[in-house]
Amino acid sequence: MKSPALRWAAFGFALFHIYCNVFASISELWLAAIHFGGFCALCALMANESDKLSRLSVGYWLNASLAGLAIATSAYLILFENALYARETEYIATDYLFSFVAIGLAIEFTRRTTGWFMPILIVLSLSYILFLGRYIGGVFSFPGLSLETVLYRSFFTTEGMFGLTAQISSTFVFMFIIFGAFLLHSGAGDFIVRLAGCLAGRYTGGAGLVAVVGSGLMGSVSGSAVANTVSTGVITIPMMRESGFPAKFSAGVVAASSTGGALMPPVMGAGAFVLASYTQISYLTIIAASTLPAILYFLTVSYFVRIEAKRLGLTTVAAADTERLRDVMKGGWHFIIPMIVLVGFLVAGRTPTTAAAFAILSVIAASWLSATPMRAADVFDAVVDGVRTMVSTALLLVAVGIIINVVTTTGIGNAFSLMIVEWAQGSLFITLVLVALASLVLGMGLPVTASYIVLATLSAPLIYDLISQSALLDALITGIQAGDLPSNVAATLSLFGGDPLTALQEMPLEMKQLIRQEMLPAELLTGMLLSAHLIIFWLSQDSNVTPPVCLASFAAAGIAGTNPMATGLTSWKVAKGLYLVPILFAYSPIISGGWPERIEVFIWSCMGLYAIAGVLQWHLESKLTVITAVLLLLSAGLLMWTPLPIVAHLAGAALLIAVVILQNRRRELSTT
Repeated sequence: MKSPALRWAAFGFALFHIYCNVFASISELWLAAIHFGGFCALCALMANESDKLSRLSVGYWLNASLAGLAIATSAYLILFENALYARETEYIATDYLFSFVAIGLAIEFTRRTTGWFMPILIVLSLSYILFLGRYIGGVFSFPGLSLETVLYRSFFTTEGMFGLTAQISSTFVFMFIIFGAFLLHSGAGDFIVRLAGCLAGRYTGGAGLVAVVGSGLMGSVSGSAVANTVSTGVITIPMMRESGFPAKFSAGVVAASSTGGALMPPVMGAGAFVLASYTQISYLTIIAASTLPAILYFLTVSYFVRIEAKRLGLTTVAAADTERLRDVMKGGWHFIIPMIVLVGFLVAGRTPTTAAAFAILSVIAASWLSATPMRAADVFDAVVDGVRTMVSTALLLVAVGIIINVVTTTGIGNAFSLMIVEWAQGSLFITLVLVALASLVLGMGLPVTASYIVLATLSAPLIYDLISQSALLDALITGIQAGDLPSNVAATLSLFGGDPLTALQEMPLEMKQLIRQEMLPAELLTGMLLSAHLIIFWLSQDSNVTPPVCLASFAAAGIAGTNPMATGLTSWKVAKGLYLVPILFAYSPIISGGWPERIEVFIWSCMGLYAIAGVLQWHLESKLTVITAVLLLLSAGLLMWTPLPIVAHLAGAALLIAVVILQNRRRELSTT
């Protein structure tokens, strides 16, 4: 934003959001409508700042007209909502007009900010619910709704554009993006890179480990893979290249590490707030459960870095060449205060928006403990940059509400689940593979958050059902053997022949849900529900690093000067934790279990993932042979398969250690 008038408008718009989130009580529908109209107007007016447009051009006045239309659309909903209800939701000409305009604006501005995929998906969704569904046979057949009903549900209710995702955008997401902008403006980015260098620079592949740690810490603040890649990559990619890593590998590591930023608490990007709202699980519970898996992901990326450094024969950085932790903390310890404030308010039970507001204030206060305090101009710039960063996210989250409305109204989500059930034949693993493929296809055109929303709406209930089915079956068998099965559950089972396994396979999902709530503890059910959504949330991140569309990889390739597709393939390999760790969510208690169980799974998985990384790189301490590769795969299986007894885990650990020792000895003999 260059124009002073536009910058002040963005600043005032941000203050309005902060006031509504912290102090005021305003209708959720009205706030979402103002949120959408304001960001449409900002997006249109920002386009007018292009050097290609002059005040005399048609494009300039078209953008200005679109900005005015966006504001008028929001105002119409607020001013005439009650009049519509007084007419018992009977549409008149202006209702049709502004409903069409609102949907048209959503389509146009998502096209401008995210490309053609999302607009095409919106048009197909609306066509399906209006008329296209009646021409489709099988489970996806839908008779269609009237135009008036579709427009009303899309524009005037909290089930469409201004529904859950728009409300999340105008509250949680907005506040945390502003918080991230304040942190970056206060100088936290430089501190994070220096801290990463201090913590990891002395180890094998130190420059690469600095990139991993730095991107993880920065991503925890920004929550955006592409922004994270650009902000840290300009420092860490040249650093890795200078230390001896190939340019393509350097770019791949930074892209993979930056993608993991959205998985690292305490912020986790916009998707975490959507996840919390969808599941009704507290944000604090989500970030607590996500900590160990996020560490596993970054460990996996670090393993690739270490193995590549070993393969290239890179030496460690001398201790004298790295900054001391004391010196780094002395100049930047105050950056930790906002994170403590944020987590402290969440632990105290305050809402995420309130926690973010106080965290923003703490950034300003903490900056006065440094040599470069944030003054009024810095605060203004931070707010404006946060609003600019928010534009594409806000428009996307509002527009995706149209698709969610279609999915929920038509029941296409249930149809999608039935299709996967038919293909997977009750196999959880095959279901995960199909969902992963679906996430990859969606990720080619949708940003991560939108991909998660669509997939969660379609497949989360199915994954939750499959994850919980084993525990439910065990509970039923135990209840039958002990003779204390609740009478209503026993009566339900008798309707399907009495055999628990057959009954669970044949009974409707709604009936199974009632039995599940009766037989399983609430804490376990919450953990399993969170596991199902985190699986989808993690798999949705692969669009950042998986060709043919991988924006984080392309951004890193631009910095490194490498081929974008080749860089994408490298980042896809390095980011294998996106696929491996979610398997633990499905088959282990790392999310749904108690903390002793989670820590046990974490410890064994740390070693198992190292073995898998070695096989994927075909190198550990030295180049692998077919025999050592088989031994490593066996070790990984023994370590990471949770149902095995601890003796099997110990055997897997011993096997991995034996391979490492054997390779080290062979390497020493070859160099002497």
